[in-house]
Amino acid sequence: MTSAVPLTDKQLHQLSIAIGKAVNPTETPVKEKHVRSAIIGTYQEKGGVVFWSYMLRQPLQENQIVAWKFCHVLHKVLREGHAKVIPDSQRYRGKLEDLGKLWQHLREGYGPLIQLYIRLLITKLDFHKRNPRIPGTLQLTPEELHSMGENDNNFYFQMSVEMFDYMDDILNLQRAVTTSLKNTPSNSMTVSGQCRLAPLIPCVLDASQLYDYCVKILFKLHDSLPADTLTGHRDRFSKQFQELKKFYITVKQRQYFKQLITIPSLPENPPNFLKQSELGTYVTPRVVLPPEASLDSETVVESLIDTSDTNSLPGDQLDSTRNGSISPDARAERESLIDHLRQENNHQRQELHRILTEHQRIVGDFKSEVTQLESDLHIKCTELEQEKQVNKDLVKQKGDMMAKVHESEEKYKILEEKFQKLKDAYSKFREEHINLIRKKAAVDKQLGMLKMAQEQSERRTVEAERRLEELIQGQAITEQEARKAVEAQHDLDDVKQQLNDAKAENLALIAKNDCITSEKTALEGDLHDLLAQKEELDLKIEKLEVEAERCRNEMNTYADTMLHELMLNCISEAENIMQYSLNAIDNPAMSDLTCTPQYLEKLEESTLKSLDTLDASYTGYVCDTTNGKVLITSAIHVAYVLGLYMIHARSTSNTSIDIALGDKLTDECKQLGLQSLTMFNHIREKSPVTVGQINEVKQQFKKVCELAATLSNTQGNVEVIGSLVETELLSMDKAIEEAAGRIQDMLEKSRAADSGLKLEVNGKILDSCTELMKCIRKLVKKSRLLQAEIIDQGKGTASATEFYKRNHQWSEGLISAAKAVAMGANLLLEAADKVVSGNGKFEQLVVASQGIAASTAQLVVASRVKASRHSSNLAALSEASRDVTQATGSVVATAKNCSQLVEENDDFDVSGLTLHQAKRLEMEAQVRVLELEQALETERLRLAALRRYHYQLEAEKD
Repeated sequence: MTSAVPLTDKQLHQLSIAIGKAVNPTETPVKEKHVRSAIIGTYQEKGGVVFWSYMLRQPLQENQIVAWKFCHVLHKVLREGHAKVIPDSQRYRGKLEDLGKLWQHLREGYGPLIQLYIRLLITKLDFHKRNPRIPGTLQLTPEELHSMGENDNNFYFQMSVEMFDYMDDILNLQRAVTTSLKNTPSNSMTVSGQCRLAPLIPCVLDASQLYDYCVKILFKLHDSLPADTLTGHRDRFSKQFQELKKFYITVKQRQYFKQLITIPSLPENPPNFLKQSELGTYVTPRVVLPPEASLDSETVVESLIDTSDTNSLPGDQLDSTRNGSISPDARAERESLIDHLRQENNHQRQELHRILTEHQRIVGDFKSEVTQLESDLHIKCTELEQEKQVNKDLVKQKGDMMAKVHESEEKYKILEEKFQKLKDAYSKFREEHINLIRKKAAVDKQLGMLKMAQEQSERRTVEAERRLEELIQGQAITEQEARKAVEAQHDLDDVKQQLNDAKAENLALIAKNDCITSEKTALEGDLHDLLAQKEELDLKIEKLEVEAERCRNEMNTYADTMLHELMLNCISEAENIMQYSLNAIDNPAMSDLTCTPQYLEKLEESTLKSLDTLDASYTGYVCDTTNGKVLITSAIHVAYVLGLYMIHARSTSNTSIDIALGDKLTDECKQLGLQSLTMFNHIREKSPVTVGQINEVKQQFKKVCELAATLSNTQGNVEVIGSLVETELLSMDKAIEEAAGRIQDMLEKSRAADSGLKLEVNGKILDSCTELMKCIRKLVKKSRLLQAEIIDQGKGTASATEFYKRNHQWSEGLISAAKAVAMGANLLLEAADKVVSGNGKFEQLVVASQGIAASTAQLVVASRVKASRHSSNLAALSEASRDVTQATGSVVATAKNCSQLVEENDDFDVSGLTLHQAKRLEMEAQVRVLELEQALETERLRLAALRRYHYQLEAEKD
């Protein structure tokens, strides 16, 4: 990077003169040659430090015309000056903000325009600071635009948002400039109107470039992103497209721009970004400036040399030069001057050649540095891709962890289900085991009975065998007795049969015993299996209980972690809410919002109660962290109610008639917001001083409430405003009617008493005044109709008096406007009476007519504030206002024509004067001119003092 080059004393002097002439306090447009000199100075210096040093010496804070021209010149220098001007201007961003805040208090004239222009310049500086590769002229090739983003959709997304903000500021400025011209008699062919319109030319150039880039970027984003993601971008672009189209139409219709710039025509409808085929039919709009005369190095140098040395020539030489004959001395002096200029020209050519060589060397250095930066950028991009990959891995790991947590939850649920099933199976097996034990006891009992029967059968068998032996032993003894033998044989057969039966029964019992034994063995095996399964189930149940306890602990830990993260996120969101409220307080648009102190007072109790709740919930959270849910709710609620209260307090400060008190209330609200941010930071970190910080926030809140109560006490009484509005409007109507009647009476008297030139002059004057009064009466009538419409729309079920009281500031504006119109009518009547009677001056009539026109304009503005944009009564009122303006111009023109008629009638005859008399009268005339100039200066000072006193009285009255 090249450092700034020190300028010579001559160059500094020329730059100082050019800047002074460019921002002179005369309400005329900035001359292009002075701006060009300032731009050339930045190239000579290779920066903007000297430009700013001379510019800050100008009365930017004292004169609104100077401040307006400063904005225009700075815009041109930022666009066309040296590339280092924008970085050098970043350090003066705070001074620009202070200048905008200063002029925003001036609600009329150039005040709002300066504020909007300053905002546009700050936006331009911020835009170039975030995008240093974009030059001040905003001119980029498609390749440069593509290389800046490197196919990063996030970059193009953010850049489109920044361009939308830039375009909004341009459209807001042009809308304000156009509106200000509608409210003043200025137009594009007057120097005052051109002074306001001139800065729109660089605005058109910036807007054209921004529109082209927005179209290309949106087509690129729609090619790679879903359409739903870019819905907000399309809506914002469509709105800006319609505004830009109106802007271009407005510029084309102004006669002033026809020779200065050629505006392209935008298509009927905005591009359809959902169809990529429309990009092929898109045509870049080109703004064409008229070709300037080609300036070579010699012309540029000579333009910086002041050759107007005619004032240094003696009087006789100057006269001879004007007469066409040049004396020898003058010719010699001219030749020497020409030689000097040629030498200076050669020197400047050499200097220019050196500058061009230096410039080429700098360009080469820049190219090498750009190459190095591109290589560094490539390395950085590679590192960025690696970081993105690492980030993706971390996100994936986080997703895997969440999946594992989800899987563990599912596994826990499955284990719970298995545990329940095993528990049911265990209960079923237990019941079956108990039933089998009962069956085993019954089988054992039956087996015991079978054993007893078997023993009895065995005893009976032994007894039968014993009886058989006895019978065999007694057979030999009882052989003789046949009968006894047959009987014994029969008994033996019976015993054998019984024995056989006993044996068969014994075999059946043995088989049954074996079956029961085998069944018992099988039952014992089943019982053993059931016991083994029971032991396994007991082990699984113990494992499941341990796993369930571990999962429960993990879930509790996870829940505590999630609750803590939720609390931190909620505290961060509460801080964001407070930060948003602080930003809203600093937003200049808040100056248009109002809130009554009574409504603000109703918010105090709920806000203080929420702070007490936060104090209690934080104390409970410190004692037991499970109370985090209560702390989260309390913190969010406190942030919401505190932010709401701060915004309403800022709106309430706008209603204060004491500016210092309103500013103090705003500052205290900011302090409350900063202390609240500190409080939330302590809550997040569980700092031991958190409770004390909460108490400090309470004390600051009570301090703001006390200031709001003081503001409420200084509001003054507005109870009588409702009836006072109607009274003042009726007084205004009465004053206008009386003035119109008296002017008609004067006209009739003049026609009856005067003749000749006096009758002609009085007739013209009174006729124009009568026409003006008719237009004013029509305007007042339309104003009354519009006010009735406003009251009907806004009062609801309340009365008109209640509506006036509710909107007391607007009502006070109506009262002030009505008083001004009535006073203006009386002044016009007095001025016309004096002129007709011959005791007044035509200038008094001009001032009086312009004064009443200004008063009616104040009435129109006061009536227009609350009117609907599409109201027919508003259109009629605007038409009547234009009629009043034309009638005022007619009065002024008539007064000037009549004054000229009188002066022509009183022409001074100098044909009979001697040389001595003519010289004496000439000296007396010069003395009179000096006296009149001194008197004019004195009267201007008196007028300024009267205006200051008038403003002071108005402020004290309000």
